[in-house]
Amino acid sequence: MLGIAHLCYAGFHLLTTVISLGFIGFVFANIYSRSEEMGGPPAPPFLGVIFLVAGIVNVVTTIPPAVAGYALLKRRPWTKVAGIIAAAVAALSFPIGTALSVYTFWFLFSDVGGQLYGSGSRSLPPLPPKEWQRQHGDPANPGLPVSTMPPDWR
Repeated sequence: MLGIAHLCYAGFHLLTTVISLGFIGFVFANIYSRSEEMGGPPAPPFLGVIFLVAGIVNVVTTIPPAVAGYALLKRRPWTKVAGIIAAAVAALSFPIGTALSVYTFWFLFSDVGGQLYGSGSRSLPPLPPKEWQRQHGDPANPGLPVSTMPPDWR
């Protein structure tokens, strides 16, 4: 269900981006075309750059939820990382993205999410091999006894 929610959010985000940029572009195009007909100034050249940057930013913020939705549905090994990134990006879009973000974090860090998408090893690493142990005394403090094993802090 979470994967479908991420895909729906990505599609809705892309749809609203296309509609809003198209509408604002249409309005500005009409304003400046009428202004030029009446002898006014032409459209500033940076207006196209602003629309291009806004479009790129919106498309880039649509990609992580789409990737996370795919990964959640296909249960890929990198799902947890993709879900965390997508939730962080979606949190910027209030209120739907924030709700999706909270639900994603809640699910991925729950016991069920850990079982489905891997929670990683939570045990301490093994002790070092015997070759790594010190065989000689410490040259800075020759009077100290030689320890063959590091302290066990477990």
